[in-house]
Amino acid sequence: MKKENGQTALVPLFQSQETLSGKICIEPYQGKKVEHNGVKVELLGQIEMYFDKGNFYDFTSLVRELDVPGDIYERKTYPFEFPTVEMPYETYNGVNVRLRYVLKVTITRGYAGSIVEYQEFMVRNYAPPPPINNSIKMEVGIEDCLHIEFEYNKSKYHLKDVILGKIYFLLVRIKMKNMDLEIRRRESTGAGANTHVETETLAKFELMDGTPVRGESIPVRLFLAPYDLTPTHRNINNKFSVKYYLNLVLVDEEDRRYFKQQEITLYRLKEDTSS
Repeated sequence: MKKENGQTALVPLFQSQETLSGKICIEPYQGKKVEHNGVKVELLGQIEMYFDKGNFYDFTSLVRELDVPGDIYERKTYPFEFPTVEMPYETYNGVNVRLRYVLKVTITRGYAGSIVEYQEFMVRNYAPPPPINNSIKMEVGIEDCLHIEFEYNKSKYHLKDVILGKIYFLLVRIKMKNMDLEIRRRESTGAGANTHVETETLAKFELMDGTPVRGESIPVRLFLAPYDLTPTHRNINNKFSVKYYLNLVLVDEEDRRYFKQQEITLYRLKEDTSS
């Protein structure tokens, strides 16, 4: 898991409907005691907008009371369990928003302030292949100058999939310099007048160099596995969305650029670990 400072940390990984269980150990310093008004553990699913940093919106909140008020004189271990937890959204770290899951342990104390510890964990959710997965067929053209048809084999891809397609040149009357296929991620946060959209180009793949001839077709084969992709997220708790697009870019010899963009849906396919 990548942290905000760019470093990578190992954290536990779960999926929705799994049981989270473990032990919490509290050990006072030698010869000291911990007076408290109760010990509890919370499982929280939170969304944080970076323009409102530090304010977390809880969409999941479960609590287990572990101890009644008293004193702790020596190491004490508290087992806990959250059975079959509904965790509908994946962990996500974006440009302007993050979605995280944490275990929060609180030792409530009146006089000296409560002691709070956090342990993050990741959630990944898997989807079966869609029953209907139509191909994408589109045209791009400039009147009497350029007419192109492009076709992709499907509209929904898993994160380790391969995009296969073909591009047909039906009319070419302008000199082309090159043609690229880009994968773009569009993250939108907020709502209404406060909507903020951030677009990143995650991959750029050169399809062609030079001017094609009429009737020529160019194959497309783009592997998704090398890129840092997430599933498509649609209107997560009315807070944010993440969508992916295939962007076809044509550049002529005068450096004019022509675009054609098409949304695709990404999902996380359960990997077969039996082999």
